[in-house]
Amino acid sequence: FMIAVLSGGVGAARLLRALGGVVDPSELTAIVNVGDDLVLHGLTICPDLDTITYTLAGLSNEVLGWGLTGETWRVRDELAALGGEAWFSLGDRDLATHLYRSERLARGATKSEVAAELAQHHGVTTTLLPATDDPLATRFTTELGEMSFQEYFVKHHHDVVVTDISFEGAQSARPTAAVREALTSAERIVIAPSNPLISIEPILRVPGIRDLVAQRREDVVAISPLVGGAALKGPADRLMRELGHDVSVAGIAALYAPLAATLIIDEMDAAHAPRVEAAGLKCVVTTTVMADPVHARQLAQAVLA
Repeated sequence: FMIAVLSGGVGAARLLRALGGVVDPSELTAIVNVGDDLVLHGLTICPDLDTITYTLAGLSNEVLGWGLTGETWRVRDELAALGGEAWFSLGDRDLATHLYRSERLARGATKSEVAAELAQHHGVTTTLLPATDDPLATRFTTELGEMSFQEYFVKHHHDVVVTDISFEGAQSARPTAAVREALTSAERIVIAPSNPLISIEPILRVPGIRDLVAQRREDVVAISPLVGGAALKGPADRLMRELGHDVSVAGIAALYAPLAATLIIDEMDAAHAPRVEAAGLKCVVTTTVMADPVHARQLAQAVLA
């Protein structure tokens, strides 16, 4: 029973971990957003791929919500003391990942190949596929001007008003053969509870992916990233409001109706189930907050039901 999961960072990582407790993790394929990727200090950094890898390997820093457990910061602190760009915190252990990836890419490897190598090294049996091996960058038009994803998210703590989001390179990007195969052959496609506008949309903007998902609509299950009209983490609620979307599970339903036949929502939003169904989706109500392992398992079972 193969399952393909359209994946952003933390929410997707936790969902994949929960699903891996219910089915064999090797039956899961994560199709991962690369719109957040950046080059910093000459190193190629892939935050969502790394978050998922570290989480599934049991190495994620649950206190920070990103990076590796047991991290030290000597390089970052020394760089800051030198007056270098230190606003994007890279831990000493995490740096090894980026050094390895950058060296492999320089020698002609693809992001997909490097993702597989890192997963294998960490004992992760779930297949991790970048949505594309081509350049793709999420960019924001804000009250302070144009920004890259990480400038908006980290440097400005996603605390500036956004008037538009664009995806640089999307038109010329292509899904890999492995991504196309996963979306065609998976028995179920899951849209993780990731930010719909900046984690899922960059995947769907890669030409061909949206159509492949839409063709499989009856087999697609989406999970709302909003609980009680708010994001558990990150700026999904703010961005939806700023860009004119209904900030509720009904708004999520409107975004995903062309792609998914089913939307899973949290018990806190049960009263909105009729609005979800009015948008043309079957509505499943369960717990979607995965902080508790029992609740995470319940959600995973609802996804598979």
